[in-house]
Amino acid sequence: MIAYIKGKLNFLCPTYAVIETGGIGYHINISLHTYSELVKQPADADRAVKLFTFFHVKEDAHTLYGFAEEGERRLFSHLISVSGIGPNTGRMILSSVSPAELEEAIIGGNVNLIKSVKGIGPKSAQRIILELQDKLKKEGRSSLIQAPLSSTAREEALSALVMLGFTKNAAEKALAAVLKDAANAPVELLIKNALKLL
Repeated sequence: MIAYIKGKLNFLCPTYAVIETGGIGYHINISLHTYSELVKQPADADRAVKLFTFFHVKEDAHTLYGFAEEGERRLFSHLISVSGIGPNTGRMILSSVSPAELEEAIIGGNVNLIKSVKGIGPKSAQRIILELQDKLKKEGRSSLIQAPLSSTAREEALSALVMLGFTKNAAEKALAAVLKDAANAPVELLIKNALKLL
């Protein structure tokens, strides 16, 4: 399996990117979330980018899917393990809802958010929740999507709250709520605000 591809970004559009490395240009299908993350990066002619990849093999096609974060790739892998959800549908879901919102919806059993994605009906939304809810709960939120700029501060705040005697689950929920309004807050402020919710 190809874990990631790092190289020069030769072309970028909302549905795919072309990354050149070792004299080979890789056509990589991406979600809108990954597209927006790539657009944020400095735009110079020789910029190097890194995408975590998923290589999908069928009889008639070998396709690369790329993700800005490891957590988004892991969530994509979970989605396509659900009966009736293929790679293109998985990418559509991750293009319609942010990975963090999707994870919250699955864990919280929010059928309405998931079925709001084009092509996903109530039965498919319920199946996604039924098959993935326990998996995501067991993995814990920290193993999936975090805001890149605040992940270190978040982990430090989580560790501090657990050391203060709160359960990891309760601390994660409080931090998730705090990070919605203050994604780039320093550790001290994250802890202070989370304590108000615990």
